Amino acid sequence: MTDTSTNITEATLEEMRELASRYPQARSALLPMLHLVQSVDGRVSPRGIEACAEVLGITAAQVSGVATFYTMYKRRPAGEHHIGVCTTALCAVMGGDALMDHVSDQLGVQPGETTADGKFSLEAVECNAACDFAPVMMVNWEFMDNMDPGKADQLLDDLRCGREVQATRGATITSWKEAERVLAGFPDGRADEGPTAAGASLAGLTIATERGWRAPDAPAPVKEEEQ
Repeated sequence: MTDTSTNITEATLEEMRELASRYPQARSALLPMLHLVQSVDGRVSPRGIEACAEVLGITAAQVSGVATFYTMYKRRPAGEHHIGVCTTALCAVMGGDALMDHVSDQLGVQPGETTADGKFSLEAVECNAACDFAPVMMVNWEFMDNMDPGKADQLLDDLRCGREVQATRGATITSWKEAERVLAGFPDGRADEGPTAAGASLAGLTIATERGWRAPDAPAPVKEEEQ
């Protein structure tokens, strides 16, 4: 909080106002506004907190209360690429803990830290909701499935060297700031890039199609006079 530097401009404030105008109650825009702050400042900066409070007509303390509640909001600068490793039960059993230790050693940082060159930040993710692809990593919130130390090394090397990286189920990797702008509500036009489901996630659908199974029809609604 002692670092008061910011890249927030009048254009950023105008985008905050535009976000607020999308909701019946302007305060509902706080979460996307905080993502917008991160897309500009790389974290929830003191100026970002003040700007959100000014636009929404609430206190800086109220904004800080939200920003410190959710782990997706960073109070320290995140890296150009934010790496998340799932260490919840199934991923851990499938090698997630070992994967986290390996990635941490390779980057030279612990979860919650950013490399000295600002290239990578690391986070232990509670659950990526992708148990059928365990162990799972994320890069800027895009899925990297069925990972192991060797795949992680190649991934980090490609990102470090600026080579193109395609998410397993999602878009081509850009940067954490660009991903944050999308989460703020400003699409980059790549929502349909790459597959969204694959392999194990579709196994049940594949079997049902092969065997001609389908869900039963929903019962007809009961008319009020028949109740």
